[in-house]
Amino acid sequence: MNKKEVNIKVEGKEWETALDKAFEKANKKVKIDGFRPGHAPKDVFLKKYGKESLYMDAAEECLHEAYHKVIDENKDLEIVAEPEVAIKDVNEKGCEFTFGFVLRPEVKLGKYTGLGVKKEEVKVTKKEIDEQIEHMRSHYAENVLKDGPIKKGDIAIIDFEGFKDGVAFEGGKGENYSLEIGSGTFIPGFEEQLIGAKAGEERDVNVTFPEEYHSEELKGKAVVFKVKVHEVKEVKIPELGEEFFEDLGMEGVNSKETLEAEVKESIKASKEHDAENKYIEALLEAAAKNVKVDIPDVMIDDEVKRMLREYEEHLKMQGISLEQFYKFTNSDESALKAQMTEEATKRVTYRLMLEEIAKKEKINVTEKEADEEAQKLADKYHMTKEDLLKNFGGIDMIRYDMEMRKTMDVLKK
Repeated sequence: MNKKEVNIKVEGKEWETALDKAFEKANKKVKIDGFRPGHAPKDVFLKKYGKESLYMDAAEECLHEAYHKVIDENKDLEIVAEPEVAIKDVNEKGCEFTFGFVLRPEVKLGKYTGLGVKKEEVKVTKKEIDEQIEHMRSHYAENVLKDGPIKKGDIAIIDFEGFKDGVAFEGGKGENYSLEIGSGTFIPGFEEQLIGAKAGEERDVNVTFPEEYHSEELKGKAVVFKVKVHEVKEVKIPELGEEFFEDLGMEGVNSKETLEAEVKESIKASKEHDAENKYIEALLEAAAKNVKVDIPDVMIDDEVKRMLREYEEHLKMQGISLEQFYKFTNSDESALKAQMTEEATKRVTYRLMLEEIAKKEKINVTEKEADEEAQKLADKYHMTKEDLLKNFGGIDMIRYDMEMRKTMDVLKK
């Protein structure tokens, strides 16, 4: 592994100042006869506890400054992780720290152009357009009361109660339940036996619980549900008419033909986006096969932590916490991290490879280009440039993102 150790000493006046601060801090915590906490003279304190008692607190006082000093003095190092810090020596005259830096590994590139990877050609079929329009029509469907019997696809408002051997069982009762017939919501056979029933009708529904049912009491058991139908609703899907086009509220869409054209463009744009992502992934995978690099474990660990944070945010958007996820899936953080390790390794490999290609191809983005890109993005997302940069991580992240995209263009050639 590419590592470097740097030693830095703290002594003289700086060390004495640190000792004084350590004394003030320690003096407030100790009890010395005849003095209130924090008011014992220094010589009295040292006589009782010794100067050595201040060394570790004094070293801690110096650590922050020492860290920044060693970073400033080693700006040429490509550090990829927080350094490991150890106290090498501490005594009356001062202390010495050892900083262990993990450096960017050496990346040996292989062939990264002319990789023989082709982008998938995007086509939109009439069937896809029709299916999307049917989906849109279903979205605006209405449930309308009907007088006739229940048929598949209808919605029945029912009361039900389940009995096993003539005795009602727990969890088998419901009132005013809205059940779509044919949805497979209830156990097999239940919904089919309601077909033909009308509002106000009562029926006995005989079913058998599956062998894999979660309840030990009910799995594989024959039961009867007493069902009363209150209402029957028919799902009415709107026709492709003026009212439907107005409900859609899509600019320029006022006929079947204009809707089909708009849907086609939408599907095409989505497919183009997917095809581009697949193309980029295939290019990266092909180029990475020719790369030799020994990635430090700490870089993989950092990427896994980043992925874990991303996943946690994704779960939050669905109203689920990580703790709930672990409970639902009977797993834990270590198991989730283990699942992410392969993807994290791939991400780090791609990043190191692209950075090395950018260096070799002398790809640079000027401050002006980055500033113009930031303004363009701010306009796109209706934000001020300052807010965008704050959310994006600063102008350096904009520049880095642009450099990586330019590097990807090299792979595409």
